[in-house]
Amino acid sequence: MRALICGAGIAGLTLAWHLERMGWQVEVVERAPALRDGGYMIDFYGPGYEVAERMGLAPRLLEARYPVNELGYVDRVGRRTSRLVMPESFNRVVSLLRTDLVRAVHDGVRAPVTYGTSVAGIEQDGEGVTVELTDGTRREVDLLVGADGAHSQVRKLAFGAESGFVRYLGHRVAAYVIDDEALSRKIGTRYQMLTVPGRMAGAYALRGDRLALLFLCREPDPTLPEDPAAWLRHTYGDLGWILPEALSRCPDPAEIYCDQVTQIDMEHWSTGRVALLGDACQAVSLFAGHGASMAMAGAWVLADELATAGAARVPDALAAYQRRVRPAVEEVQAFGRRFIQWMAPSSGLRIAARDWMLRLASLPGADRLFLNSLTAGGHGLIVTRAGGGLRG
Repeated sequence: MRALICGAGIAGLTLAWHLERMGWQVEVVERAPALRDGGYMIDFYGPGYEVAERMGLAPRLLEARYPVNELGYVDRVGRRTSRLVMPESFNRVVSLLRTDLVRAVHDGVRAPVTYGTSVAGIEQDGEGVTVELTDGTRREVDLLVGADGAHSQVRKLAFGAESGFVRYLGHRVAAYVIDDEALSRKIGTRYQMLTVPGRMAGAYALRGDRLALLFLCREPDPTLPEDPAAWLRHTYGDLGWILPEALSRCPDPAEIYCDQVTQIDMEHWSTGRVALLGDACQAVSLFAGHGASMAMAGAWVLADELATAGAARVPDALAAYQRRVRPAVEEVQAFGRRFIQWMAPSSGLRIAARDWMLRLASLPGADRLFLNSLTAGGHGLIVTRAGGGLRG
């Protein structure tokens, strides 16, 4: 059996890892010129972490994790307005850079990865898929998987324009990393944030005297700026705290992650022998978090269903994969839409209410209940099944 996977991110590489261990011939293509760096810190837990454990990745992820032991908010002069110290019971939450998770999966994949290449055309019949690549070559495969993100090219070719599936959540996100020993030490092993109505800026220290920054802005227009650095300076330059120094160190636009905050909502995740995976069909958004976990879990389930169905029943496996994963995705997406007013408050009153809730959460025994209320569901819904199927 032959598979072509478009997208060398968390979902695509996880699927490649499992399929090649099932005896499939796998090839991965990635439109970026190299393995993607950058992105932002993620809290990795739930079903995706269970999959990572089955893949033997847990020791490496624990080595790469950052000890983010406090969530705190500050005002424009850097004074703390509220905070929440993470309880010991949350040690199953692994905070790490998204790129560290990608590299951990990538290093276990034996399949070739061709960078600077994507899918240009698709033709299929009941027996297979003919894929034309952007480098002019063609592939004959039994399965094509689009794991190429929320702006998926495979989805566009197989299902139609992006506008038919995107739910824009009215916000823009940006992130970058700088080398700055003084700022890194000032922030420390805490995730600190400054919020004003419609704008949030967050910072956390990384190893090697680096500082990671995350920006979230309410923006009714989904059009992205041509110059992300100029937009960031214009939008956040008046907020004080560490931002004047951090914004003056903005890297080149190519090193800034900047995108819409969106969810993807599709009735069908496959057609014939073409399937979508990860953010291409199940983007849950920055507000929900949990996207990396759901991507790994979805890849595991897809491989599991393919192993169970066998070569002659690939379309049946793709339909079964969606039935197992979609309820959990919808639950996490709904949580993300509810969480917008917590992560990006639209008014001073909502910011004050959030700070009061954090202060109440610092009372004995309240921290765990509060953190549970900020956690998306769906943790055990999709990576277990009764009998048969893939084994880690």
